Amino acid sequence: MKKVGRMLKKHLDGLLAYFRHLITNAATVALNSKIQAIEAAARGFRNFDHYRIRILFFCGGWSHSQKRSTKTREEPK
Repeated sequence: MKKVGRMLKKHLDGLLAYFRHLITNAATVALNSKIQAIEAAARGFRNFDHYRIRILFFCGGWSHSQKRSTKTREEPK
């Protein structure tokens, strides 16, 4: 019981903040877990853009119907 009491005392500010605002960071933790799973499954990406696109596709915010912004080369004259 003493151990539990010390733990509650140590986390008292966070506990009171939850009851005051009724907000947790569970959604952030879940999203971070999903991103880490994407990275682990890929075993690395060639560049950051590929990594970013995969995260946006699986976590929302991007679909195949959207055009990616790509750098265009100028035609030689």
